[in-house]
Amino acid sequence: MREALVCMHGTKAATLVEESPTSYRLSYLEEYQGPPLSRTFPVRREPYRFPGFPAFFDGLLPEGLSLESLLRRHKVDRTDLFAQLLLVGEDLVGAVTVLPAPGTGS
Repeated sequence: MREALVCMHGTKAATLVEESPTSYRLSYLEEYQGPPLSRTFPVRREPYRFPGFPAFFDGLLPEGLSLESLLRRHKVDRTDLFAQLLLVGEDLVGAVTVLPAPGTGS
């Protein structure tokens, strides 16, 4: 199980957990008081659950030559979208950043 910390404008907002290769969970941190990560994920106490990699995060991943370079440079499997997100998460377009969760060793 891998976990990432999702930040909004540099503020810790949520965790994204890969429960299995086909099951993901996004949970806002209890203390988070900022804007939602996206209009599709209003801030709430209940976690969001996904039967595959969440489309919102998939849309933040590189494509084309940038993707090919990332895969070669870091020897990451093309289907491992969570690993790709962790590799580029500090440099995403927009207000959201994604970091390995502290203590996970990801």
